[in-house]
Amino acid sequence: MGVYSALLLAALVLGAPWWLLRMATSGRYRAGLAGRLGFVPKQLRAAVAGREVVWVHAVSVGEVMAATQLIRELSAARPEWLIAVSTTTATGQRLAKQRLPELPVFYLPLDFAFVVRRYLRVLQPKLLVLMESELWPNLILQCAKAGVPMAVVNARVSDRSFPRYMRLRRLWRPLLEKISLFLAQSEETAERLVQIGAPAERVQVTGNLKYDLREGRESPLVAMLRDQLPAKARVVVCGSTLDGEEKILLAAWPAVLAAEPDAVMVLAPRHPDRFSAVAAMIGRDGFTTLRASEFREHPAPLTAGSIFLLDTIGDLAAAYSLGAVAFVGGSLVKAGGHNPLEPARFGVAVMTGASFENFREIVNVLQKHDAIRIISATAFTETAIALLRDTDEAHAIGARARSVFDMQAGATARTVQALTALALTGLSKGSVGSVR
Repeated sequence: MGVYSALLLAALVLGAPWWLLRMATSGRYRAGLAGRLGFVPKQLRAAVAGREVVWVHAVSVGEVMAATQLIRELSAARPEWLIAVSTTTATGQRLAKQRLPELPVFYLPLDFAFVVRRYLRVLQPKLLVLMESELWPNLILQCAKAGVPMAVVNARVSDRSFPRYMRLRRLWRPLLEKISLFLAQSEETAERLVQIGAPAERVQVTGNLKYDLREGRESPLVAMLRDQLPAKARVVVCGSTLDGEEKILLAAWPAVLAAEPDAVMVLAPRHPDRFSAVAAMIGRDGFTTLRASEFREHPAPLTAGSIFLLDTIGDLAAAYSLGAVAFVGGSLVKAGGHNPLEPARFGVAVMTGASFENFREIVNVLQKHDAIRIISATAFTETAIALLRDTDEAHAIGARARSVFDMQAGATARTVQALTALALTGLSKGSVGSVR
């Protein structure tokens, strides 16, 4: 770990000018900087004092979404435990605070041993829960030294990362052997975890937490938007789009409107730092547009053919409920795609591009049930028009998608049961020790 820490330090030092420039020009990485460097926030110290703490780390928006229901059910099952939630990104931080306002939320500290130890001394966690594939060497080693049981939850090993893990499995194996429990999304991921060094007896298949995403209430913004849509609006929700995809969608929009004049687009770029650039792009193309951030303060009726730019955090999942058809972004460019279950759970007909490696298992299940349409950049227009016109076919696709979503549910309950047992027994790594 000395070599790893030295390389991490070198990367920080050599990259300092770039980090400073980014903080000065965009504000990114500035939030929570003191906490990342090891200065534990006073609010966190006060919140955890005298409490039994479970530390859950969810890197960004997708992981926070998956963790939300798990955290709520774990808190209900063990109300004496305080769940402390860390994230890596600012967007993940905002969403965690929005969805879990009663819990302490903080930034994951930099992965230096002395920094991690500071947090462990304050938190004294009875369990560390890492969402999906967040494996930080010093965090794992310091928790192991302190006797803190660790679980990797909703674990997945993507097609893209698996070859890299295999090449470095001699380095990963000693770290994975220190983790108490792996709760995998699928049999394939379970097999891959064992191949890269996880002890087979500690790997369980509990299913995908994202099949259990069910918000009990509609977001206030989406409720307002629903009231302001034209009576005959046919909404096309384009979510989690990346650079290059908006150009494709905007180029297709005139043809969609020519075929379906009552159509309205809800466009949600993935990254907040692109909101203004996408708004400018929409304006240059001459479309009527309304930004959600402005609409929230001053609601106004939308007109047919307009584009609603969803430049807020945490509203996309609910916005999919408005859709007659949905496009899930990150898939018409080589980015691995995003989660098609978000629109599927509302019974919306789903389209995604051919780059869906990060969600291949989910897409494969949807394909098996004819519950999704895989499109190319040139096929977006034709497919969107077909689904908007043939409402029976769109409803049938959406109904099959919702059925798949419902059939796969139950991972959260299985995960809560496994985590509770682990926290109470200290499975494989012993009881929680003191951190010095």
